[in-house]
Amino acid sequence: MQKDRVRFHNEVGLHARPAAQFVKLAKQFTSTITVTYNAKTVDAKSLIRLLTVGAGKDAEIEITAEGADEKEAITALVGLVNNNFAE
Repeated sequence: MQKDRVRFHNEVGLHARPAAQFVKLAKQFTSTITVTYNAKTVDAKSLIRLLTVGAGKDAEIEITAEGADEKEAITALVGLVNNNFAE
């Protein structure tokens, strides 16, 4: 299992477009991937569930991946957030 924490620096946090990008990238990996924020853990491959987390600007989330490509998944997803979703 791999875990990492990352903070949103974009203006509105995890709104529809960034969440869709996050889910699209997460679905490229076979590992089980979850996002935890404010003690709520959701499937990172579900757009609806990811949006229910309510992570706004400056929110810090924990990304967890478990499976064959867990390290690659964490690296890619953390990179996406750190790159501000290319906004």
